[in-house]
Amino acid sequence: MKWLHKDLLDVSQLSRAEVMAIFETAGRFQELQQRPVKKVPTLKGRSVILFFAEPSTRTKTSFDVAGKRLSADTFSLAKSSSSLTKGETLKDTALTLQAMAPDAIVLRHWCSGAARFLARRVECSVINAGDGRHAHPTQALLDSFTLHQEWGEVAGKTILILGDIAHSRVARSNVILLNKLGATVRLCAPRTLLPPQVRSWPATVYSDLCEAVRGVDAVMCLRLQLERQQDGLLPDLREYARTYGLGPRHVELAKSEVKILHPGPMNRGVEINSELADCADSLILDQVASGVVVRMALLFLYMTRKGE
Repeated sequence: MKWLHKDLLDVSQLSRAEVMAIFETAGRFQELQQRPVKKVPTLKGRSVILFFAEPSTRTKTSFDVAGKRLSADTFSLAKSSSSLTKGETLKDTALTLQAMAPDAIVLRHWCSGAARFLARRVECSVINAGDGRHAHPTQALLDSFTLHQEWGEVAGKTILILGDIAHSRVARSNVILLNKLGATVRLCAPRTLLPPQVRSWPATVYSDLCEAVRGVDAVMCLRLQLERQQDGLLPDLREYARTYGLGPRHVELAKSEVKILHPGPMNRGVEINSELADCADSLILDQVASGVVVRMALLFLYMTRKGE
């Protein structure tokens, strides 16, 4: 497939065929992970700037590893070490980065729409690594790729997304992508952690976890930001864990061999029972491994889109 997109801003811009092309490319890179020398010269001489204005460990490291395994030069830029701390606008930062002539910029920013803003002002590809509450397309792609590798087909499956839906860019991107791939999506959270327009989303909304988990093929837990209790959105973490924390009694209501996912980092004993996080049907570490090959596939497709 000839890749026509300049930027990856959200999964909504991808067709199902393009998503499958990403999965196929990522699947080919999986073989590289088993080699003694995990490196190919595919993107030798190309440069990627990792511009993370928000703290990140997993996503930033995953992109860094992905770039280096394709022999690209990766350069990290964090808010604390950038001119944003000195009052420089994102526009001026974009122009400065453009002058350095990178081949791609991976951006994480606290402001929704920042990736689109940057993409309009630079000639190179921009890959959204999370912007505000808006989108996290690479996380959604690696989540679906993990399930695709496990099942062979996501279509026809029922997936429950559990936790802080209101503040989650991961939830938003996953709802879009899973529907695009033919899955049925359920959402479960306390009312204070549901977005105002959630009833218009292509998903069934539950407030009772026991009902929500009944008959599902996979449960995707979301990270609960502990400051939500300080914001008055949660009465008590212990109460949240008792009512909305995934435990063995919930898994018994789901389908046999229900798959368990979590984008990380986990709050064990709050969002998810510790034993479930480590059980045989947990795909949490598979998600980490998938993150590297999916991001390798994205860097490859976007940085060679001109057929070079």
